[in-house]
Amino acid sequence: MELKFDIFQTMALVTLVFYMGQYLKNKVSVLSKYCIPSPVIGGIIFAIVVLILKVTNIATISLDTTLQNIFMTAFFTSIGFTASIKILKKGGISVAIFLLLSTLLVISQDTLGVSLASLFNLDPLLGLATASIPMIGGHGTAGSFGPLLESMGISGATTVSFASATFGLVMGSLIGGIIAKNLIERKNLKTPKESHDKSIPVSDFHEDNKALLCNNRLMKGISLIFIAMGLGSIISGLIQALGLTFPSYIGAMLAAAIIRNLCDMRNITLVEKEIETIGGISLSFFLSMALMGLKLWELFDLAIPMIIMLIGQTALMALFAYYITFRVMGKDYEAAVFASGICGFGMGATPNAIANMDALTSKFGFAPNAYFTVPIVGCLFIDFVNSTIITLFINILH
Repeated sequence: MELKFDIFQTMALVTLVFYMGQYLKNKVSVLSKYCIPSPVIGGIIFAIVVLILKVTNIATISLDTTLQNIFMTAFFTSIGFTASIKILKKGGISVAIFLLLSTLLVISQDTLGVSLASLFNLDPLLGLATASIPMIGGHGTAGSFGPLLESMGISGATTVSFASATFGLVMGSLIGGIIAKNLIERKNLKTPKESHDKSIPVSDFHEDNKALLCNNRLMKGISLIFIAMGLGSIISGLIQALGLTFPSYIGAMLAAAIIRNLCDMRNITLVEKEIETIGGISLSFFLSMALMGLKLWELFDLAIPMIIMLIGQTALMALFAYYITFRVMGKDYEAAVFASGICGFGMGATPNAIANMDALTSKFGFAPNAYFTVPIVGCLFIDFVNSTIITLFINILH
């Protein structure tokens, strides 16, 4: 039996799946502890149900994913609006250094992923599906580059990317505290005797059920996103005409970044909170839809190589944080907090980085420089850098 859902039925189902994930996240403490996103929870459960129905020959499920690409592009366009050169300059030397470290981590993850895939006689491009695509990039980047790799003949790339991203969320949270605590104790680092104000001095979006709603500002936000998406389609067409392989959202992301920096130059204030909110909503729908469409049976043949490749990425992250991040960021307590933070978003997402640092600073004291720098790099710049480097790897290997 085949169950087919049209576009309206699919969106209704996607919405139910999202809220199921949100409900479970609120009820199951371990899901909140490791900052597993609600769309990921609900989407994976749905994908497991689809797997059971398929292997038992009860039914197959077909969804209309017409809107998936629109939601994905809208989300990455909102990311493009955060790529402000003005903010990067204002962040100072620590932001620049930490961004360079994160860039080096991206290159290291992709090099390791490609090398291990080649060792198992797999297509090197599949190695990227266990590297910076899901690690630094998380589920959002996994959902965009996975289908791109599959369109290039890499079977199972989307499923591998999503599975790796979920693994990264958990492991990034686990190793961050262990590494930082080990550094503090082994290096006898001096720590603050008491915690100070733990507010994070960046405009990172947090859910707020009491936020004011303004139709005019929301309209401006969605209008800017659509304008950037329209201009981006032209840019993407020009890029593809050069014979290069790029994900579809790159043009929109670049257009948004150009608009943002032109506005900065003219001292024009954008509706940043609204753009960020619209991007967050788009990401929730995109992730829910993408994870619901996972073909989990594609993981069966890749189980052992994939496990080894993910263990390799975990080892790389631990060594990078311990020996490189700690030393470059100053060899002090703040550097240890940086090491904990980079594990969080280096294998998961910025909320994981903040959670890692919160756990550490609640015991040893506040680290203001780390709390300022990590969210700026994690929320504003690293996705832009990561997408560029992944694209370069794909064009070199393809």
